[in-house]
Amino acid sequence: MKAPFYRFVAILILVIPGLTATYGFLAMKDAFFAQFNTDTNTGMLWGKFFLGLILFVLGVAFIGGWTFFRDRKRNYLAPRFKPKRTK
Repeated sequence: MKAPFYRFVAILILVIPGLTATYGFLAMKDAFFAQFNTDTNTGMLWGKFFLGLILFVLGVAFIGGWTFFRDRKRNYLAPRFKPKRTK
């Protein structure tokens, strides 16, 4: 009975950074295209852009790191990424 719960928690651990990266991308897109709005003419929303950039980078880095270390554990990596052996 514990195995389905652990899998659900693992999926949540991956979904939350994915949603964070998605929100960051959408925030960057909105900030960029706000400068083309002729009604308000607010210019570039730099705060929203950099917040979106930080959220996007953190989300993608977490998912990439998760995948890298999982593949290293299962020995799926290319030889240059494998840990060096001491002789």
